[in-house]
Amino acid sequence: MMESLLIIGGGLAGCEAAWQASRLGVSITLYEMRPHKFTPAHHTDLLAELVCSNSLRSTSLANAVGLLKEEMMLADSLIMKCAQETSVPAGGALAVDRAKFAERVTEEIVKSSRIKPVREEVVEIPEQRPLIIATGPLTSDHLSNSIASLTGKEYLFFYDAVAPLVTLESINTNLVFRQSRYGKGEAAYLNAPLNEDEYRRFWERLVAAEVNDPRAFERNLFFEGCLPLEVMARRGFDTLRFGPLKPVGLIDPRTGKEPFAVVQLRQDNAAGSIYNLVGFQTQLKWGEQKNVFRMIPGLENAEFVRFGVMHRNTFLNGPQLLQPTLQLRKAPQILCAGQITGVEGYVESAACGLIAGINGARLASGKEPLIPPQQSAHGSLCRHVSASASSNFQPMNINYGLFPPLPGKLPRRLRAQRISERALASWSQFLAKLL
Repeated sequence: MMESLLIIGGGLAGCEAAWQASRLGVSITLYEMRPHKFTPAHHTDLLAELVCSNSLRSTSLANAVGLLKEEMMLADSLIMKCAQETSVPAGGALAVDRAKFAERVTEEIVKSSRIKPVREEVVEIPEQRPLIIATGPLTSDHLSNSIASLTGKEYLFFYDAVAPLVTLESINTNLVFRQSRYGKGEAAYLNAPLNEDEYRRFWERLVAAEVNDPRAFERNLFFEGCLPLEVMARRGFDTLRFGPLKPVGLIDPRTGKEPFAVVQLRQDNAAGSIYNLVGFQTQLKWGEQKNVFRMIPGLENAEFVRFGVMHRNTFLNGPQLLQPTLQLRKAPQILCAGQITGVEGYVESAACGLIAGINGARLASGKEPLIPPQQSAHGSLCRHVSASASSNFQPMNINYGLFPPLPGKLPRRLRAQRISERALASWSQFLAKLL
């Protein structure tokens, strides 16, 4: 009889876990509660639906997330495969048509002979083992309570925000220019330049705009790596100019100069008919979003196909609860994957799914789980969520600060190159153990 594995959650982590486990000869039952029950952020019944940005970020090996993607591709990642097949122009980044991407992942999962998708909400932790919990940052209340009872630890939480989408035909292309920062890759971004007066009027209106939860900022409910635009703006007049509206590396062809501030818009679908406002995650009320964002030159008549929304994100206190194999310390036949472990980002979530899928399959086959090498990007992530020394554990994207340091002082680019070379060598050795 074929070994079996149960996975709860059909997001990027759950789908990647199912894919990896199926490649190792294990039979998987994959539970996803949509379309019977939706989260505040999901809109379709597709697996691996992207609810925020459509970007999987940099493709460069000089960037930690580019290295993580390279490791995933070496492991025959489903998420990376489907992302490359549905990519849209994004300069030096990998961005996807969000609908086509989710459709491709769903298609691959459904047609797999070893994966059985079940559309049903899981309200409490099942008895079956081994089990992977990959329910993401929007884990339902019932299952959250069940997990909290199992771990004996309180959940940490923060509020995450989603950026709005606008149609290309509603953008005044006479006022924007197409360019990528520093000219990297193809000219993939639309850039709306603001002079100092335009920026000041926009900033003043933004900080005074009405929000859905005015007390959230005082209660410190936001994740620092994904702050709402208006929260950043309240920190000072120039804060946005050093963040999502930074003009560095962009030259307005009409003036030949760097603008005072720039709003970037990135293509969101393959047809190029929808663009998202980069970094404009927000908790503004929908009417306010129209009024405020239409102050941006070129967006005076913007048609919004999705407004920004605010939702609760939930994650475990990983260093207290998880092993570097992603097993629960108190219940080692249960693994966790994705953002619920305390990683941040699509790629990081899928990477956790990759490790959980491998180790879930090994548990199902009576083998010992493997710890990914610390020198690798996957190993650095697993070490962060299981052994971070921070007294205030927070979700984090992959970055070179998580890797074991190199001896001596090296220039930044050379340091990144050496870390990448070391990581890929150790990762290749890890993958060889699976054969």
